[in-house]
Amino acid sequence: MELWVKGHVALGLALMGLLVLCQMEGSDGLRFVIDREECFSHDAKYQGDTIHVSFVVIKVDSSWHNAEDGVDLVIKGPSGEQINDIRDKTSEKFEFVVQKQGVHQFCFTNKSPYHETIDFDVHAAHFTYYDQHAKDEHFTPLLEQIVKLEEALFNIQFEQHWLEAETDRQAIVNEGMSRRATHKALIESGALIGVSILQVVLLKRLFERKLGSSRV
Repeated sequence: MELWVKGHVALGLALMGLLVLCQMEGSDGLRFVIDREECFSHDAKYQGDTIHVSFVVIKVDSSWHNAEDGVDLVIKGPSGEQINDIRDKTSEKFEFVVQKQGVHQFCFTNKSPYHETIDFDVHAAHFTYYDQHAKDEHFTPLLEQIVKLEEALFNIQFEQHWLEAETDRQAIVNEGMSRRATHKALIESGALIGVSILQVVLLKRLFERKLGSSRV
């Protein structure tokens, strides 16, 4: 009898795990180039869900532009109410709880004169069995563990995406700094060579004049 109960518990666990995975909403990550303003939408289907948001300004399309101006992000709910307002950020990660189900707007604004490449990520998860009552006491602790595991997996995926974007951004920044340093070194070397040549010419003329005056 005990083996029969354990077998059914294991089967129930597998089925519930599959159900939870089927109900998971994936991560909507995208990378885009912004000129002035770009808006995106995300349909939050359940009130009370937690929406995770992150963005990273990967690069600025100017080899000589080194200032980190950042971008603005305004988030609005289904009725147009403002949920969050982020200003002049090159990288940000945060979360908010859905107060009203429906389409949420995410609008980026680039105030710099250069095109910028942004990595943007949004994800949410809804667990349908939160609204259901467990009928078997054996399932209650197992379902709690499934919830914790799913949340941990989501957080790992979200953090990994954000860290990858940060790594890409840093690599591009380092490459730009190296390129600028090389150009600066070449310009300084050219200026030094020019000054040296000018000194040689001036000294040669000075000696020629002295030599001419001594012969007279």
